[in-house]
Amino acid sequence: MRFIKTAAMVAALSALSPLAHAADPDAESGQRVPETLGYVEWMVMQDTSLRLKARLDTGAKTSSLHAVNIEAFEKDGEEWVNFQIPLGDHEDQPTEGELDHEDVILEFERPVERTVLIKRKGAPSQKRYVVVMDFCIAGTTHSTQFSLTDRSKFSYPALLGRRFMSDDNILIDSADAFLAERECEYMTLEELAKRHADNLVEAVDAK
Repeated sequence: MRFIKTAAMVAALSALSPLAHAADPDAESGQRVPETLGYVEWMVMQDTSLRLKARLDTGAKTSSLHAVNIEAFEKDGEEWVNFQIPLGDHEDQPTEGELDHEDVILEFERPVERTVLIKRKGAPSQKRYVVVMDFCIAGTTHSTQFSLTDRSKFSYPALLGRRFMSDDNILIDSADAFLAERECEYMTLEELAKRHADNLVEAVDAK
């Protein structure tokens, strides 16, 4: 992943009690204890500390992530995709006022998990690349498939679908938002910009 900046700068009780252990079938099966979240929650992309507002949608199977300038390429004989997330499209990253969200763009490279063909009413079908990405929500790290598409005209840059919910035992309260009791660590816009500018310099020096 590279950073681009375009303006100013580029459980103990269970062990003691056999009854408690026996009463917890989720612990024996390895399945996550069900967790209820609101229909909108904050999520943080794990490798960038980028904070995004996500809508949890039971009507969608695959999650979706805002991305632009999506281009496929070949790497080590496999299909990869390069894409950008302009932070100005959804100004969710907290800022100290030193930078404008419009000045910061993040660029990613990921192997393509699969492609999907989206049928659109009154418009040609659209091919979308699907990648696997790690993210944090409600204080817990998850991994799921995201289809990449331009969501700049939508209120939420990320959508989390049924695949994520079923894999991680998530229940949705459709009447409320921001129910997560725990937060995920994230950076301010300025901290994010500095860290990724440093990573870019390191990547160039390593070549």
